[in-house]
Amino acid sequence: MAVTLTKRSKRKGGWTDGLHRLLRSNWFGWTILTCALLLAAGAAGIYLASSGGDSIRRSEYLEVDGARLYLLVRGADAEAPVLLWLHGGPGGAERPLFRYFNGRLEKYFVVVYWDQRGAGRSFDAKADPRHLTIAQQLADLDQLVNHLRLSLHREKIILIGHSWGAALGLLYTQAHPDKLSAFVAVNPLISTQEQQRAEHDFIYTEASRRQDNTILDQLGKIGSPPYATARNVLAMERLVQRYGGIYYTEPNRLWVMIRGIASGLVGPLEIARIIKGNNVSLETMHQELQTLDLRKSVETIDVPVLMFLGRHDRHAEAQLAAGYFEDLHAPMKKLVWFEQSAHNVPFEEPALFNAAVVRELRAVGVDLPSGKESH
Repeated sequence: MAVTLTKRSKRKGGWTDGLHRLLRSNWFGWTILTCALLLAAGAAGIYLASSGGDSIRRSEYLEVDGARLYLLVRGADAEAPVLLWLHGGPGGAERPLFRYFNGRLEKYFVVVYWDQRGAGRSFDAKADPRHLTIAQQLADLDQLVNHLRLSLHREKIILIGHSWGAALGLLYTQAHPDKLSAFVAVNPLISTQEQQRAEHDFIYTEASRRQDNTILDQLGKIGSPPYATARNVLAMERLVQRYGGIYYTEPNRLWVMIRGIASGLVGPLEIARIIKGNNVSLETMHQELQTLDLRKSVETIDVPVLMFLGRHDRHAEAQLAAGYFEDLHAPMKKLVWFEQSAHNVPFEEPALFNAAVVRELRAVGVDLPSGKESH
């Protein structure tokens, strides 16, 4: 497995086409642009690991089974525990969001941001999409974990996964507990079909209560799950967000976009690539994900497990995840609720989330650098 150090490339092109595509895309595309622009603009309040002293800053591509997988490594203390982010989607490269909202974790961990196969900077338009499978993503993750353990000289690392990334992490943690010291599941996807039914029922009930005939008409056109294509899944996302089931409090997108575009610091071709990778991955993996049900496939995990849930999550249905967690067998486990969040806890309550990651991992025995987490 070859490892190549890379530098960020600069790309030029008109931003209007990329912006138009984004405006027509799903909520995830919106949030990616929001945070990418803020990150590029250097907005106040972002914590990034210092480049001096014993800090670590790496940008790499790993050659794994015919794909070039991108990862970014950042940490204020090169000897701190390694924390590997598993983003959602599939195909949803949340790297800009994690760095903007949760960059303070780089003060306590060596944080690894990975664009999964088919996502973000790992997306290859010429690649055969048939390689986008759960088994391949698990194999990629194992190669990455082995690389991090070897190159960073760690016996074990910590995984933290959001949404689909949490499902991927639960599957991986069950298979390779010897390589991990803990796992943090954030708003996890537990059962695709059960989640879609709960989402459909929530929209129908809420629209009926509000006598929102427009939403009821749209819901009727989409139909009931299971869905034949990912297009209907994305349409359902737009409806559930109308009632705060994905973001409990939405960001001021227009203000962020104006500020970011005026700065001229974001390449629209990269934004388009992120959106394209998300759409291709969702469509390609759609049918396989319909069979996912961790209640049947992951009943026991042999490492400490933390689960962070947004009280108002109606996209991955918080109560479904809570029920799964109650039945999950693990040597140590804890469920933490975030009362002002829906599906995007790390981005809706970032200060509370970052503090909880540090606090709860310390509580399960992870040795972290000293320092008081500021809000």
